[in-house]
Amino acid sequence: MNSKVSTTFSWELFTKAPVVGIVRGLSFDDMRQLLPVYREAGLTTIEITMNTPNAEAMIQYALENEHKGLNIGAGTVCTEDDLDKALAAGAQFIVTPVLNKKVVKACVKQGIPIFPGAFTPTEIYNAWKLGASMVKVYPATSLGPGYIKDVKAPLNQLRLLPTGGIHLSNMASYFTAGADGVGIGSHLFDKNLIQQKNWAGLKSHFEQFAKLLN
Repeated sequence: MNSKVSTTFSWELFTKAPVVGIVRGLSFDDMRQLLPVYREAGLTTIEITMNTPNAEAMIQYALENEHKGLNIGAGTVCTEDDLDKALAAGAQFIVTPVLNKKVVKACVKQGIPIFPGAFTPTEIYNAWKLGASMVKVYPATSLGPGYIKDVKAPLNQLRLLPTGGIHLSNMASYFTAGADGVGIGSHLFDKNLIQQKNWAGLKSHFEQFAKLLN
């Protein structure tokens, strides 16, 4: 990591466009092409999952070349080993699909924003108590926006990031229900547009999400 590169997560940037874009399984070259497009469309926060080939090199590249105006994080961090690799690559925030207490505590200790995955109200509350910056409610696909509203009713101090099955036509309803952000993968990173290297089309697609946020 170049020591001149800021490794600090910007909440100001995230609040501008509270979407965590999830990059999974894309090639290094596609990721390199889409980062500026993502930023130009008005989106600000992106995670590269650790089970993507060359994830560490991708995170490092993104931080060194495209960090201005973007938060760059690591997703699918399941173990302390994953966490060590992600932080060594320079990840500015960490997302997990499951609640691993050791991973959460390590991030809290180092001042790294952590969005751990949880499903039930008890898991969500426990993740928050451990010091999660936001709790990734995953998978949100089967739960829907109503679940976010129900959890927030007695636990309104929690910050929730529903992830899974969120797309253009239902995203607004999650925010109406009280979500503090959303995580979006395949519905955001349209595979057909990426395979066609249609970066202008992808930018227009990203802009639709950015417009909805405003």
